[in-house]
Amino acid sequence: MCSTLKDTNAIPFQDAYDWLSSFEKLGWILGLERITSLLEQLGNPHQGLRVVHVAGTNGKGSVCKYISSILQKAGYSVGLYLSPHVERFSERIVINNQEISQGDFAGLVSQVRPVVEAMKRQDNSPTFFEIVTALAFLHFKQCSVDYAVVEVGLGGRFDATNVVTPLVSVITNITLEHTDILGKEVGLIASEKAGIIKDHVPVVSGAVGDALVVIGQVASQRNAPVIWIDPTMWLRTSFEDGCQEFIVQGSFKEYIVQTSMLGQHQGENIALAIAAVEQLQMTGVYVTDRDIQEGIRTTMHPGRMEIVSGEPLILLDGAHNPAGMSMLVKTLQKDFSDHRCVVVLGVLKDKDLKTMVSMIVPISDVIIVTKSRNSRAAEPVVLQEMITAINVDKSVVVEDSIPQALDHAKRIAKQKDMICVTGSLFTVGEARGYILNTKTDF
Repeated sequence: MCSTLKDTNAIPFQDAYDWLSSFEKLGWILGLERITSLLEQLGNPHQGLRVVHVAGTNGKGSVCKYISSILQKAGYSVGLYLSPHVERFSERIVINNQEISQGDFAGLVSQVRPVVEAMKRQDNSPTFFEIVTALAFLHFKQCSVDYAVVEVGLGGRFDATNVVTPLVSVITNITLEHTDILGKEVGLIASEKAGIIKDHVPVVSGAVGDALVVIGQVASQRNAPVIWIDPTMWLRTSFEDGCQEFIVQGSFKEYIVQTSMLGQHQGENIALAIAAVEQLQMTGVYVTDRDIQEGIRTTMHPGRMEIVSGEPLILLDGAHNPAGMSMLVKTLQKDFSDHRCVVVLGVLKDKDLKTMVSMIVPISDVIIVTKSRNSRAAEPVVLQEMITAINVDKSVVVEDSIPQALDHAKRIAKQKDMICVTGSLFTVGEARGYILNTKTDF
């Protein structure tokens, strides 16, 4: 495993982590000026990376995971940059399934901190996400990864990751999200996400409707070939014992693949990943059919349609917008309809609460509303009122914390019941840590 810690005078890990955490209060400030300046002063580590850049509304993290896993099976060293994390910050910066160590993190912060402090003195402070992006690029560069799979944080055009010139760009589906920042129409959001398209760089996309039109127009302007993924290109052939099998139509052949990641929508995610890998193959990257099959089979993505317990059956899914909630509901209806469903629901207050609640209520037998420790978490009583307004007879329980909500769910769950924890990645992250007793600080 690569170690980037070269400076024996590196600051202690906790000091480094506390320093970085102090920038979280800045929130999101879109724009490329600060990240460009920061990276320039660090020697532009991103410019030497061979990148797959992934944007979209839902599924982009899963697509990143599939691509990374396939390339690793092919024998390459692969950096993976994701956001946000579910349980630990270190999930964001990964090389070959190894999360960044505390020592490497402290060493990187020791290199980045003086530059950031100088920018602060000039009233040009980078944001938390911009600093983390710089840390990831620096880590990947110093570890000489063969490829870096990079997930867009927010939007695309002005996202800090958009300083890269990738080998291939991927844009998954596009629906309404972050409308206060990206716009209140799908076309406007698509325009922001299409901002990752670079001149002559191939694009793989699962967009439909207005989003497809916008992406097609931007790609045409930039002479970027587009590979469109639609539902006719994949078919689920079986689902048994937590394993799905799909037939996926690639550019030149069909692939029969298996995955333990749940939900029929994984067919689209897999098709996007395969199409992106095929574009790499066309540039000379050696990947076999077996690499693709094994890469998909071994891909894991905690907190996304993840079963973490069998007795009782507990499913975690970080659905945090209407599109994600729709996918969850379809999965529960199709694959788990024989289970009585006890839902543990915690949502952030700046999300489309009414739409998400209206989707989950009809398929829930009992709903336990709660909140994560995140300051943006909606109050459980607000969720309770929304549920009661939709169905006055629906059984609703209010619990002030996720551990209390889970304990309550376990007490009332019968042998054939399913406990489904959803509404936010923050809710799912806390639940996962509590259920599995895993480390959640770094």
